[in-house]
Amino acid sequence: MIKLLFFARIKERLGKSEMTIDFVANQSLQALTQELIERHGHGWQILLEPDTVFSCNQRVVDRDLIVADGDEVAFFPPVTGG
Repeated sequence: MIKLLFFARIKERLGKSEMTIDFVANQSLQALTQELIERHGHGWQILLEPDTVFSCNQRVVDRDLIVADGDEVAFFPPVTGG
């Protein structure tokens, strides 16, 4: 299983803060995201917006990272501050 976490405007748009999905071997974050969009609809396109940040196990990562069973993947908009 892979735990997915959604934050800020992504959480608001999707209407959920977390979910779990079955693990698929040799799947990248990009492919996982595409699968989520195909399964859940157009509103999930927010995950592929250019400024969406991907993290895996609390580390910011590239979309080509291959996920592993038990990983925690988070999607969040860029952090801004003053």
